[in-house]
Amino acid sequence: MSLTQQIITVAMVVLGTAVTRFLPFLIFPAGKPTPKYIQYLGKVLPAAVFGLLVVYSLKDVRILAGSHGLPEMISILLVIVLHVWKRQMLLSIAGGTVCYMLLVQFVF
Repeated sequence: MSLTQQIITVAMVVLGTAVTRFLPFLIFPAGKPTPKYIQYLGKVLPAAVFGLLVVYSLKDVRILAGSHGLPEMISILLVIVLHVWKRQMLLSIAGGTVCYMLLVQFVF
């Protein structure tokens, strides 16, 4: 990339970041109530995104080959146990990730 292309790329990234940060405040000012549809999306989208990530993460697991999906299932169970026990999303995600990486590197 030339210097001009690099400058344009950085400028577009900065512009995109600024627009996505400030646009919600312009569309939904503090004095007006947030539309019901946007409130609904705020409630359902986080769970939908996590569901999508789980499906995407498990789409290539081969149950009839290799480790038979055991590291994935053990890690999923650990995530569930940690979340039910502590109710802290970051702890659950980090625990499952560390468990999976250790299982893949040292056990399976």
